Amino acid sequence: MKTETTPKMTVLHAPVGVRSIVSSLVAFFIVASSVTFLLDRGQEAQVQMAVEHGRQEMQVKLEAGLQEPAMRGTTDAGDAGEECNWSRGRWVYDNMSRPLYSGLKCAFIFPEVACDKYGRKDVMYQHWRWQPHGCDLPRFDATKLLEKLRNKRLVFVGDSVNRNQWVSLVCMVEASIPDDRLKMRIFNGSLISFKALEYNATIDFYWSPLLVESNSDNPIIHRVEYRIIRADRIERHASVWRDADIIVFNSYLWWRKQKDDMRMKVMYGSFEDGDARLDEMEMIDGFEIALKKLTEWLGENIDKNKTRIFFAGSSPTHSWASNWGGEDSNKCLNETEPIYKIGYKAATTDYSLMAKAKSYFKTLEPKGMHVQILNITELSDYRKDGHPTVFRRQFVPLTKEQIANPASYADCTHWCLPGVPDVWNEFLYGYLMYK
Repeated sequence: MKTETTPKMTVLHAPVGVRSIVSSLVAFFIVASSVTFLLDRGQEAQVQMAVEHGRQEMQVKLEAGLQEPAMRGTTDAGDAGEECNWSRGRWVYDNMSRPLYSGLKCAFIFPEVACDKYGRKDVMYQHWRWQPHGCDLPRFDATKLLEKLRNKRLVFVGDSVNRNQWVSLVCMVEASIPDDRLKMRIFNGSLISFKALEYNATIDFYWSPLLVESNSDNPIIHRVEYRIIRADRIERHASVWRDADIIVFNSYLWWRKQKDDMRMKVMYGSFEDGDARLDEMEMIDGFEIALKKLTEWLGENIDKNKTRIFFAGSSPTHSWASNWGGEDSNKCLNETEPIYKIGYKAATTDYSLMAKAKSYFKTLEPKGMHVQILNITELSDYRKDGHPTVFRRQFVPLTKEQIANPASYADCTHWCLPGVPDVWNEFLYGYLMYK
């Protein structure tokens, strides 16, 4: 448990498918032809990697037999194409356009996700690009996004996975602001703010892992096994995001059972009024209570003409290696490549929470309010290689038992940066700019 305290306010300035088998073979030979060039540069390892992934990509195409539909795509401008499903596609190895930023140079990266800084030597995880079937994701442009956010406020609301996405977006934009005097990070309790001063643009993260008020609301000390939520209390949290122009909610991780018999408590009333009542229930039932309160608040308080609302899809964990043919005792330790099987979905990935969220947000549509789901679950499911495992700052000294068994403390929940959350933000960028 991390026990150090955070000052009330601290300001830190920055120090497809296949058109034909022939076309696939041509693509493979183009990749292979780069071998001589790479050898001349003394990059034998990259050669082997490039050829192997060219072969894998061709094999995936041939096995899938997918006919590319006539969909409109977009690169850096224009209609993003409603017909195209960005969530269905494959990971393509790309060491030319990836990564989008340097994790070692980003002044705002958090030590929990700075994997290369904390000793991860293989960097393949930074070089994968998500390629939807039949179209392209909009090309991310940090300057265009900051112009879009000029005089606006974007807030990520949720748990540490949502903070992971916030850090990703901050790193994606801060490199386009070379003058350190024009950017800053502010800590204020549960609220962390990144400010691009030239644009008067703010990108915030607010810690609210269970959406409504709970016993898990301390942003520093919050590893709470027995969770209690206040069924009718959201205003203290909502007052922080009430004036936002864009809100990105994420709340799944804290509703998952850590053990089979795990339950939670819901508090009604208050001790002050003498009508407090605690009901014990299943985690998913508590999730529905929180969603109900959130959607009620949004419907009553959000100006649909001003504020855009997103709800991020469930971020999968990779703690059960048997899902992809490995040994469970290893978790995601030493994984260096994605899962290549098209349509792979882990048996342990819970899609039911996402379905619940969608059903509640549909109740807002008669009021003219649309909550856009960032459907990133399946694409993230492929990326067993993208987690920090042991390559992160440890806030509590490791025990001798942990040191002897690295898999016991490997983080297979959060994501190394640069990495998978960058694609989540490309989705967000695409919706903000073109849809």
